[in-house]
Amino acid sequence: MSDSMSQPQPAVQPPTRPADATDLADASSTGRIPISVLELAPVGEGQTSAEALNAAATLAQRAEELGYRRFWVAEHHNMPGVASTSPGVYIGHLAARTRSIRVGSGGVMLPNHPPLVVAEQFAMLEALSPGRIDLGIGRAPGTDPATAAALRRTKEGLGAEDFPQELADLLDLLGIGEGGGRLALRRMSATPVATSAPDVWLLGSSGYSAQVAGMLGLPFAFAHHFSAANTLPAMELYRSTFRPSARLAEPYAMVTQSAYVADTAEEAEAIARPARLAQVSLYTGRPRRTPTPEEAAAHEWTDAELRIIEQGPSRPTIGDPKSVLAELSDLVAATGANELMVTTMTHGLPERLRSFELLAQAWTGGGVKGGSRAG
Repeated sequence: MSDSMSQPQPAVQPPTRPADATDLADASSTGRIPISVLELAPVGEGQTSAEALNAAATLAQRAEELGYRRFWVAEHHNMPGVASTSPGVYIGHLAARTRSIRVGSGGVMLPNHPPLVVAEQFAMLEALSPGRIDLGIGRAPGTDPATAAALRRTKEGLGAEDFPQELADLLDLLGIGEGGGRLALRRMSATPVATSAPDVWLLGSSGYSAQVAGMLGLPFAFAHHFSAANTLPAMELYRSTFRPSARLAEPYAMVTQSAYVADTAEEAEAIARPARLAQVSLYTGRPRRTPTPEEAAAHEWTDAELRIIEQGPSRPTIGDPKSVLAELSDLVAATGANELMVTTMTHGLPERLRSFELLAQAWTGGGVKGGSRAG
């Protein structure tokens, strides 16, 4: 697929799916839950951030062709191996290069931004691409402590106790809240004023975010890919605390997982190895760009590095299409998720494209049942 800029469709025309799209995004027609993509725009050794961002846009176009439901980009700061820093900016570019796939943030880290700024950014995105924008909100800084301090809006920083109020302010500014925002903001609204609002999700890796999402009646996305031990308790807490809202009548939960798919298990291990080496570097305080497959293959793992991989908070799903489908199906069954989101961090774009293509083929031939739809 070309990296050239494609022309967006006029807003007055309804979005259409490509003729060869699968039914990945449509749970109603297949009985399988929708599947989506979480992208960090990984920067590999020998690559520039611009190349990484262009590669991610190409992946978004291919994901749309394959029928993935959403394409979300994350917010991370001061990380040499991640080009995804400003979802509010990048989503507009992705929406212009696609036609029908939902694009959004996975997520915007609310403590880093005033609610009015986030509301105006996403009101504009929704006005430009109505019915296609997701606003995923997180409460972590998305970076190291020093960088988080530089991003903070107050000297002391915002704590967990500030998050519900900040979120209420944001929802009110978007015109979809329940009046819980601060009095000083109630006479304001996000501009441009859109005829629709983005779908707001709450992201989390703990029970705290699950409970907030449930109490506010928001869809919830759980980061199983880096907090597997908390997945089942958080999903249960979300459903048990859920209160219907004007935006969502029933709980709607998505679970995210890292996955690497190739024609053989050996090839899948090979394309996953660079990301695992980069992960070890990050966990030991030496963040870096994603190593090349050659460097990763030649790396001699120490016992300490192997322990980091084995004892980490979660493990990626790696293998051929059949084994990956089985493992992801088990995850969906265990969590009761309504939607699955997959992230794949490879050095090169071809391996990432191939992984998502194989996963799409496996998913449409599988039999994973799901729940109701949000968005």
